[in-house]
Amino acid sequence: MKTLTKIALSLSLGLSLAVMPAQGIAALQQGTKAPDFTLNAAQGGKPFSLSLKQTLRNGPVVLYFFPAAFTPGCTMEAHLFAEANSRFNQLGARVVGVTAGNIDRVAEFSRSECRDKFAVAADPGAKVAAQYDTAIRGPNQAMISNRTSFVIAPDGTILLSYTDNKPQAHIEKTLAAVRAWNARRR
Repeated sequence: MKTLTKIALSLSLGLSLAVMPAQGIAALQQGTKAPDFTLNAAQGGKPFSLSLKQTLRNGPVVLYFFPAAFTPGCTMEAHLFAEANSRFNQLGARVVGVTAGNIDRVAEFSRSECRDKFAVAADPGAKVAAQYDTAIRGPNQAMISNRTSFVIAPDGTILLSYTDNKPQAHIEKTLAAVRAWNARRR
C-alpha cells in the first residue's frame, strides 16, 4: 500500500509540475515587437475574427494568455479582468484573452466568465502562444498557453511581459503598465 501511495503522490506531483512554467523559459520581453496574428474569437458569446494589428489601431492591448477555459485559476483571472475592464477602457486599452485549452468553449467562456466585457480568442495547437514564447506542455502533453500577460503599445512594441501562475497580480501589473504608457504620452 505504501508503494501505491508513493506512486500516486509522484504522479500527482509530476502532473502539477507539468503545468508550471519551466525555469529558463521566458516569454517575449519588453521592447520587442509583438507578432501579429488573427484568431477566431468571441465576445459576449458572439464569434468574430480578431486581428491584433486591427485591435492596436484603437490603443494599447492587454493580451493575456491562459491555460484553459473553465479551470479554477483561469476563471478567477477572467473575473478579475472583467471587473477591471472599465479601468482599462478609460485608459484607452483593450483586454484580449487567448487560450489553447478548451478552444471549443471560448464563446461560452466570453459570455459567462468574462462577463461579456472583453474578447477571448481560441489558439488551436498553441501556435500564437509559441510565437510569444508562452507555449508549454499541459498535463495531457498537449500544448497550452502559460499564464502570461503582455501590454502592447499601438505601434506593436511590448511594454510589459509578465508570467506568473497566480492570476491576481496580472491585473495590477498590466494596469500599471497601461498607466505608465499613458503618462509618457502626456
